[in-house]
Amino acid sequence: MSTEVVTAPASRRRPERAPGRLPWYASLPALVIGALFTLGPLAVVVAFSFMTRPDTGGGVVYTFSTDAYRSFLFTKNFVGELVFNPTYLKVFWTSIEQATITTVVCLVLAFPLALWIATRAPRLQTLLMLAVTIPFWTNLLVRTYAWILVLAKDGVVNTTSMALGFGPLELLYTPTAGQLGLIYTFLPFMVLPMYSSLAGFDFRLAEAAYDLGAHKSTVIRRVIWPLARPGVVSGVLLVFIPALGSYVQPVLLGGGKVLLIGNLIAAQFGDSRNWPFGAALSVIILLLLGLALLGVRWWSRRTGTTVSLSL
Repeated sequence: MSTEVVTAPASRRRPERAPGRLPWYASLPALVIGALFTLGPLAVVVAFSFMTRPDTGGGVVYTFSTDAYRSFLFTKNFVGELVFNPTYLKVFWTSIEQATITTVVCLVLAFPLALWIATRAPRLQTLLMLAVTIPFWTNLLVRTYAWILVLAKDGVVNTTSMALGFGPLELLYTPTAGQLGLIYTFLPFMVLPMYSSLAGFDFRLAEAAYDLGAHKSTVIRRVIWPLARPGVVSGVLLVFIPALGSYVQPVLLGGGKVLLIGNLIAAQFGDSRNWPFGAALSVIILLLLGLALLGVRWWSRRTGTTVSLSL
């Protein structure tokens, strides 16, 4: 009497789990919480944008309506006809212009700084990057109020200008002060990804280019810039996206004299009590930024450049 051992085919065997690896359903609580606190608020905003504004007070009336989106481009005249109103388009354009200026200035300042840090000794690089990230240790409001003290009439800038004979500088509560606040706030967001791209660069390649007779501009354009390009694109996105909807700096430093998207949305949920229109403005910003991200993704695939939105 013989006993045969039947072995299941390899295709029917249950795959063995690697040691220390959890099953997929172990991540369900984290996925549910992440979806609840990210997709949940977004869904609420989108839903509110298609609701009706109540006759009095804030909130929404749960009746489907597209009036909020229609109000972005059109308004009713005295006879009840819809006419084109470019007011809110001008607000969007002003916000895009200010965010673009912030991004360009941060790029011009961050590239030589990141390149200089990347060429230092490893221990000094750590200290320099620590200095760049120190502002993150302090609350944004505290840093903004510190700029108010710097730009005030009796602040450092005004006192120095008068001591040098240039006269008083009225910077506080001006669009220039708001722009300075945006540049100061988002400059580290440009330096960090660019430094990450340049940190692993073998600068002997640049030395070889110099030995072959290349000028400094040629070395930067043909050798260093292609390596820094992923960090540049990441830095541009990390600066432009939050600068577009910034609220604190234009209000506290600029005095709210220039109406931007962030101020407009806050006013709709605050003084105007027009929640559907505020939600519609938020959705429009999300759509614009989504189109920008899709454009960057298409460009990265076409050029083979890896773009990451992490610091």
